[in-house]
Amino acid sequence: MMDTQTQARIYLADQRGYTQTPFLRSVHTFNFGTYQQESRQPFGALQLLNDDSLIAGASLSLTVEQPTDVLLLPLIGGLEYTSEQASGFLESGQAGVLSLMPGQSYAVSNPYPTETINLLQIWLTQPVNCSAMGFAETTFDLSQKNGLHSCLPESAGSPQQVFIGRYDGRAEGTLKTAPGQRVFVFVVQGVFEVQNRLLHERDGLSLSNVQHEMIDFEALSNDAILLLIRF
Repeated sequence: MMDTQTQARIYLADQRGYTQTPFLRSVHTFNFGTYQQESRQPFGALQLLNDDSLIAGASLSLTVEQPTDVLLLPLIGGLEYTSEQASGFLESGQAGVLSLMPGQSYAVSNPYPTETINLLQIWLTQPVNCSAMGFAETTFDLSQKNGLHSCLPESAGSPQQVFIGRYDGRAEGTLKTAPGQRVFVFVVQGVFEVQNRLLHERDGLSLSNVQHEMIDFEALSNDAILLLIRF
């Protein structure tokens, strides 16, 4: 049966914004810096999803303008982070969340002498009455395939969750939603079919008013990695 209820928009990887400096290559799913498009406004609480490659020894500093949970997710290599609340190191298989207030800054650095790192930076507006400051870290194991792992430490009372999973070809999965919830899907690696829509590597998909409150997906390549942000 055709799904006539779910509202969906595909964000193609090759139509993302792009910033290049001598030390940083940053690709933007949503409006960021000089990249401003009417069709790339924030999706609900999801303000920013940047796919960043940082050369050896380089660092990047950013400042938030509203209460924000900043999810740092290293994909290739590890990263060092610093903020007023915390500092430390994250590597692949770990995720860290900086909960910041307006005007607060943080920095991400590449600690390696020769290697370029790749990471995702995801900004989620903190829910009303759930504003908090601090840092939390979680670990997940993508060698455990064909299931979703949480990569956003749960905050008290916060409905926001982020999941990641690695799938064999033709393996299927689901994610439940509640009435009024939205989900953003991002293909980290490989090819997926999500809600009957074909997504390639680094494509995104926004979903709201999900039919039957269930998102269905299937990996169409081996070792495919999917990220789902539910809020």
